[in-house]
Amino acid sequence: MMGSQIRRFVGAATFLFVVACPTWFTLAQSVGLPAPRLLTTNPMGAKVGAQVEVTISGEHIDDADELTFSDRHITAARKLNAAGQPEPNKYVVSIAADCPVGIHEARVMTRLGISSSRAFCVGTLDEAVQTKPNTTLATAMELKINSICNGTMTQRAVDHYGFEAKKGQRVIVDCATRGIDSKLDAVVIIADAAGRDLLVERRGGALDFTVPADGKYVIKVHELTFKGGQAYYYRLAVTELPVGAPIVRMPSTKPVNSFSWPPQGLKEQAELAESEPNNDRTKAQKISLPCDIAGSFFPAADVDVFEFEAKKGDVWWVEVASERFGLPTDPSILVQHVARTGGDTNNEKLTDVAEFSDIPSPVKVSSNGYAYDGPPYNAGSSDILGKLEIKEDGLHRLQISDLFGGTRNDPKNVYRLVIRKAAPDFAVVAWALHMELRNGDRNAVSKPLALRGGATMALEVVAIRRDGFDGDIDLAMEGLPEGVTASGLKIPAGQSRGLMLVTANQDASRVVGSATFFGRATINGEVMTRPCRLASHAWPIPDSWGEIPSPRLMADVPVSVSGREFAPITLTPPKEMQTVTAGEKLTIPLLHTRRSEFSGGTLQLRTMGAGFDRVPQFDVSLTADQSQAVLDTAALKVAPGDYLIAFYGGAVAKYRHQPEAIVAAEETHKKAVQELMAIEAEVKKMIEAAKAAATEAKPEADKAVEAVNAKQKAATAAVAAAAEQVKKATAAAQPRDIVDIVVSEPIKIRVNPAEKK
Repeated sequence: MMGSQIRRFVGAATFLFVVACPTWFTLAQSVGLPAPRLLTTNPMGAKVGAQVEVTISGEHIDDADELTFSDRHITAARKLNAAGQPEPNKYVVSIAADCPVGIHEARVMTRLGISSSRAFCVGTLDEAVQTKPNTTLATAMELKINSICNGTMTQRAVDHYGFEAKKGQRVIVDCATRGIDSKLDAVVIIADAAGRDLLVERRGGALDFTVPADGKYVIKVHELTFKGGQAYYYRLAVTELPVGAPIVRMPSTKPVNSFSWPPQGLKEQAELAESEPNNDRTKAQKISLPCDIAGSFFPAADVDVFEFEAKKGDVWWVEVASERFGLPTDPSILVQHVARTGGDTNNEKLTDVAEFSDIPSPVKVSSNGYAYDGPPYNAGSSDILGKLEIKEDGLHRLQISDLFGGTRNDPKNVYRLVIRKAAPDFAVVAWALHMELRNGDRNAVSKPLALRGGATMALEVVAIRRDGFDGDIDLAMEGLPEGVTASGLKIPAGQSRGLMLVTANQDASRVVGSATFFGRATINGEVMTRPCRLASHAWPIPDSWGEIPSPRLMADVPVSVSGREFAPITLTPPKEMQTVTAGEKLTIPLLHTRRSEFSGGTLQLRTMGAGFDRVPQFDVSLTADQSQAVLDTAALKVAPGDYLIAFYGGAVAKYRHQPEAIVAAEETHKKAVQELMAIEAEVKKMIEAAKAAATEAKPEADKAVEAVNAKQKAATAAVAAAAEQVKKATAAAQPRDIVDIVVSEPIKIRVNPAEKK
């Protein structure tokens, strides 16, 4: 069973569970066991070759000890105080001189494993950090041209920056926000020295400002609805460009659907450029197939027209990329056969040959973007990928436009048009399998690959198939850290969804590694391997009613093991291959390793994996030490061959956060009490000694009493602090209902052919 069936099962199981146990509905508001999440770094980037102090914040990162990056050219060390002790959440980050410019992933390693990531930018400009309030003209922070400022938006206010410029200078002001994981929708204004607005940008674009006169100018930044706070950060770049030079925006994270671009082997630059004017049939641009054209949906309502000759029976594949560049475009193509009477260009008969619009998502996506009835990730695109079959010899006309281009007038809305002979191929993307609960949060859709000992985590893998390829796609993950294994449940021929199961051994030590994730297929006799990118939400979403998700692609695939926490339950099948004769039943024993209590005594299991995904749901006891699954190959009509499957279901664990902290806190409290008792005895002894002291020794004795009294006061405070820590640890470790996906370890099955009678 794959994604949509998983979601239907989870939703149905949840509904039935709610009816049977109403208290679960009110208590189990959390989805997914706690995971470490890095939420902010300040600053959000640095210059190549620089060293910068970075302060972090996040969830479940209190014990973070390592700050790591997706590129080895960026390293970090804990910042130490004057006593040589690490300062909480502060690191000294060094960027090598040869570090690639762009966006890299920052993460921290914690007791729960590796955290979710946060974008960290590396550039070539000098950098500054907003350190003081600058919400008025009088307090405007001065910026140098050709520099970047890392700032955090002030709530219900406008941040002000000043710069000096000369008449005729072309100054570009660019504010990076959503593209670096910020929640900020920025309004950016260039004003004169008195604060009067001269140029405004409300849609996330860059301001292109020609300086009218020598003097000081002001940049004003605010959130569209005047929100602010730690999550509303930005990088404000002020640069000078020569007149006519193209604007290069600051680097940005990639949308999830960009995983399917570019096709393998495509040149970085198009071979041909659109040549304006080409907006109607009389000015059509002549091309020959195959072709690779770079164009632009500009000006507003632009329609670019191309003409080419083709022969009946020819088959071409047409692909357009624009929205996958992160642009707000919706390309559309109409191809027509042109028949002219006597060569008269004014006497044409047009016959529609093909019309192309969106690349549909290969899997059903959420209808509302909040993961109620599908994943909140769309692997499809409003770009184009389709087959063009030529039905008649002769001239053909292709018109490409942006369906909503009448409201857009931006030369940066570019496209790439490729028409080629079939080059069968595929692209794959993956994300963590998750539940959809109307009453629950959506934290699970941003969870990192941070495994608890004995846990198996499932990744849903989706493929875009290119140019008619329809075969099997095998999935693999290599370079895993010690104690972690991965098993790919392949994407079967003709389908678009598979699963990757990543398992941590129960005794795996605390470890993190960078894995290589890929799909592999045999196409026209050649084995082709394609990278699989991971998608995640930039922010956890505790309230799906009040926040729109921000999905994006990750730059790498880090995998970690906690080494301290364990899965609530592990379902372990036999390690060896399970064999069965086609038409017979196969019984698979499951060993239950329970490490938690649960709400409810039954776990409803379904089966994932091609060939066995129609196994009826079955129940296992959450209080038993073992169970068994019975698979009827006759009912399933499973063909002979080798298969890989797993069982899965939803369970509500009574999670206890760091119960070992109670023991440690109690031990600290016990020692503090013992020290206080010893000091109290010392105080008593000193007081008696002072009373009995000779007159000449009295001052010294009184001083000793005063010193020991100070020690007693400090020890009393230490006991109180330790008692408070015991109280906090005990409260944090109270059982809390959390619903999570339970996935068994993978099971290898060999179905042998039935004996001929």
